[in-house]
Amino acid sequence: MAEESAKYIVHVFGKEGCAKCSMLNRRLDTLLASPPWQGRFVKKYEDLGTEDGLVAFCQAQCLNPSRVPAMLVTRVETDGRESYVENLNPGAADPVCRRSRLYQYLGLQTDYSPEGKGIITPEMLEAILQEAAGAAGA
Repeated sequence: MAEESAKYIVHVFGKEGCAKCSMLNRRLDTLLASPPWQGRFVKKYEDLGTEDGLVAFCQAQCLNPSRVPAMLVTRVETDGRESYVENLNPGAADPVCRRSRLYQYLGLQTDYSPEGKGIITPEMLEAILQEAAGAAGA
């Protein structure tokens, strides 16, 4: 569960034995361990090899199972419930996240096209965190 001081949870969807999933986790851990993200965002790993991970994936309703690993940002409300952070510009061109960016909510999924090369970069991760933080003036 999230630390009491955290305002956002970054749900990472992955599976055991997936090198790209491990890389996404490492990159996100590095970012979240340093300012300005430390204490404001926490990561929750959703293992798609478990029932709980699959339930979380299905509840998200915006992720493509062929584009794992993926991540989705939720805001922790004052009553402790989580709500997805909406993408304020759905469909807009994004020069950093490109086709990895989710449409409806703030998050990323892996773009395995020749353009995306199956890579979620640290710059993409930071762009999503910045947008989430700016969405509520966190």
